Amino acid sequence: MFKGSLVAMITPFTEGDEIDEKGIKELVEFHIKKGTNGIVPCGTTGESPTLSHEEHKRVVEVTINAVAGRVPVIAGTGSNCTREALDLTSHAKEAGADGAL
Repeated sequence: MFKGSLVAMITPFTEGDEIDEKGIKELVEFHIKKGTNGIVPCGTTGESPTLSHEEHKRVVEVTINAVAGRVPVIAGTGSNCTREALDLTSHAKEAGADGAL
């Protein structure tokens, strides 16, 4: 069971509308330093409906790597397509997420 306050993290983008991986890492550090008990990438706050599935997977990977086991990562894996949701959930598990939403 997860406890405490978990942040629904935004997904930062570069000026060229690419995923800002450096920005993700900075946000992870900020939230952990401020005492969050977990991080949720790719929820609706994290632009999940507007990300391609490859972008979605990359955001989850970068977040998990940046967190490095310090707090749980619950990956947003929802989709309007059941097959896609299953694929995103499988990917989150393989990438090391602690849970899926």
